[in-house]
Amino acid sequence: MNQSPLLQAIELHKAFDGEAVLEGVSLSVEEGQSAVVMGPSGTGKSVMLKHFVQLHRPDRGEVWVAGERIDQLRGDQLDRARRQMGYLFQGGALFDSMSVRENLAFVLERNTSLDAEARRERILETLEWVALTHTLDQYPAELSGGQRTRIALARAAVLRPRILLYDEPTTGLDPIAVRRVAQLIRRLQEERGITSITITHDLLLA
Repeated sequence: MNQSPLLQAIELHKAFDGEAVLEGVSLSVEEGQSAVVMGPSGTGKSVMLKHFVQLHRPDRGEVWVAGERIDQLRGDQLDRARRQMGYLFQGGALFDSMSVRENLAFVLERNTSLDAEARRERILETLEWVALTHTLDQYPAELSGGQRTRIALARAAVLRPRILLYDEPTTGLDPIAVRRVAQLIRRLQEERGITSITITHDLLLA
């Protein structure tokens, strides 16, 4: 018997202030797959992606994650489903008032029962993976655009999620930085088996 897709949107409809943004959008992503959704700005790509973590709820349609219909979940059930997923927001959305260490620690403190030493080890391991351990005590304003994106990716991956969702991760980056981010996304898929959706209009990243 064929398994269901790990991520699935079925006939999504979403409007804001009466203006339709999504009109019957469907998408299926199998476990271990790295999918790319391309298109010009303003066509609803990010709106579609945010349905998978229920930052938006559909006006009509269904959203499934790992066999659960996530658009019907609330409270603790929704929080549990979300913990399977990491989300890299456009622009990174790092906390400017926190150091790199504190940005990653914040996620671990809120979502795990790891003690301080285990959190420290997890943070160092994750930063080593993105080749940015030297930025541990720096603040986002002290980093380049490419470094900020890689730190944001590290923060999304520090919980070791099953799924990663990338929303325009390379906006404003130069081609060298774009290639580094693309290589990291591919490594996460190949080495950790992470399933992902990347929203982009960047042909080089795709």
